[in-house]
Amino acid sequence: MFGNVVVSDKGKPFLLAGQLWMYRNNLLSCDSTIADGDIVRIIGEDGKYIASGFYSALSHVAVRIISRDEEETFDEQFWLSRIAKSLDYRRKVMSDQFDNCRIIYGEADGLPGWTVDRYNDILVSQISCSGVEKCREMLFGLLKEAFSQHGTEIKAIYQRNDIRVREKEGLPMYKGFYGNADLPTTTVIRENGILISVDFENGQKTGYFLDQKFNRLYLQNIASGRRVLDCFCHTGGFALNAAKGGAEAVTAVDVSKGALQQGYLNALKNGLEKRIEFVQDDVFAYLDKCRRGQYDLIILDPPAFTKSRRTVEHAYQGYLQINRKAMNLLDDGGCLISCSCSRFMERDNFKKMLREAAELEGVSFETVEERSQSPDHPVLAENGETDYLKFYVLKIRRREEHHG
Repeated sequence: MFGNVVVSDKGKPFLLAGQLWMYRNNLLSCDSTIADGDIVRIIGEDGKYIASGFYSALSHVAVRIISRDEEETFDEQFWLSRIAKSLDYRRKVMSDQFDNCRIIYGEADGLPGWTVDRYNDILVSQISCSGVEKCREMLFGLLKEAFSQHGTEIKAIYQRNDIRVREKEGLPMYKGFYGNADLPTTTVIRENGILISVDFENGQKTGYFLDQKFNRLYLQNIASGRRVLDCFCHTGGFALNAAKGGAEAVTAVDVSKGALQQGYLNALKNGLEKRIEFVQDDVFAYLDKCRRGQYDLIILDPPAFTKSRRTVEHAYQGYLQINRKAMNLLDDGGCLISCSCSRFMERDNFKKMLREAAELEGVSFETVEERSQSPDHPVLAENGETDYLKFYVLKIRRREEHHG
């Protein structure tokens, strides 16, 4: 029923150890009947079955594994079960925030190449592999069915298929509602008790940075009485949480005028507009204008400085520079929250950068918290791609005061 692809003896051990991607350089041959997006059986040079997955005719990732059961038929019940498990997990871990969270997270949910975020009664789908694209209509129907089984009506599915990785799969980039839905492309969600407007047509990712949800709540819980600087604030997620948490003053800085305007509107929705100052500036330049002790708590949540392994060293220097500037501004006991959303800036390398920044600035720090993305973005041990968000809470110690 399913065609075979043969993996080399060199690539086979990685698959047997749990790797979820079979790379094209380990592909020896494949049946001539196999088409792009088909489900295929991976076999070794000895002819023994290893796994099944979506085949890509163009991508460097030749096969994305979806099962290791040789008898699996991949009927509608199989896919409905995968989707239902994803939903059940989010209901448990997200609790009262289940109405705005990630519903499907690719490989971590056994649904590779597919991301789905929920914003109230709208689902936003992002497909990055030809296999999911090929059975999209069936999957969308099953997704709605899984929600309806628990009494939740989903009005529409919006497609954010405007990501460049689709080009590697030979897929077109586009966005828009699936089917004939004629609905607004903005909605207002409630996160951590805060109303936030989400533009799922034009916003970052699928509309909002859901992965930092509980990290923003952490900030809300420690912000009381502090003077807070939110760098790269985008539409004000961290700034709003700091203000709601009772911060003495909050400054939110971003280079994007549009993002700041949306941030101010979000502040208005929550009656926090008088407690947050929104500043349009380059963050690196803004920090140079600040004085030491002006802020008690600084948040660095920049966009990914690198999106490939080739530019990691350049990104390292960017992170190093921005963290040095922030550390220099904090008095003894000040708090620095430093983040990276780049999966290529690996955790150990990021920690090395923080230590180097402190050494160069003549300070030390205590690591108060080491956090990751919210649990609706689960980290899969077999796939490092799923572990990308670093969130470090540091207590700065100025050495002349600490030892004096």
